[in-house]
Amino acid sequence: MPRRVLRGTVVSDKGDKTVVVLVERRVMHPVYKKFIRLSKKYHAHDEENRFKVGDVVSIEESRPISKLKRWRVVEDADAPAGVAG
Repeated sequence: MPRRVLRGTVVSDKGDKTVVVLVERRVMHPVYKKFIRLSKKYHAHDEENRFKVGDVVSIEESRPISKLKRWRVVEDADAPAGVAG
């Protein structure tokens, strides 16, 4: 089964090897049929402490790393394809 991949913005990088990523999604309201924005924060593992507040990143599901971390950062979503680091 493939792992889920989400895209969001880093809102905190204060933890060691941890970033908090805010993921927003648009869903249609069941009664009013209007699109609303829902957001959720995920704690993600950042091994090299590479990402800073404001970076747009992709995160992927992983095994539990700590009490809150079940995601890991896979790439900088703004970087050109094929460019690492």
